[in-house]
Amino acid sequence: KESAAMKFERQHMDSTVATSSSPTYCNQMMKRRNMTQGYCKPVNTFVHESLADVHAVCSQENVACKNGKSNCYKSHSALHITDCRLKGNAKYPNCDYQTSQLQKQIIVACEGNPFVPVHFDASV
Repeated sequence: KESAAMKFERQHMDSTVATSSSPTYCNQMMKRRNMTQGYCKPVNTFVHESLADVHAVCSQENVACKNGKSNCYKSHSALHITDCRLKGNAKYPNCDYQTSQLQKQIIVACEGNPFVPVHFDASV
């Protein structure tokens, strides 16, 4: 079974590119990372930084998660991210996403030993 940490990497990490220069980036990546199977995941964020840099966020600023839990951490600096949002008229199986390149701080939930990101909470 896929661990929470592995799922985070599959859904949110893309260290291979510095930015998502292509407007079709989200359509390709959401499909490639299995987020369009059975339904279209409505919103997803990819982080274009090294895994080590994202793991490091777990030792940065402790903040409350959206769900009220206290195991979320905010990055000190803005990271290169891509927001993928399902377009309003898109219907499964034709998942069509809007690709937005941003530089924002990220908030992730961390758990386990080693203490690693298991959930992408927000970007601010």
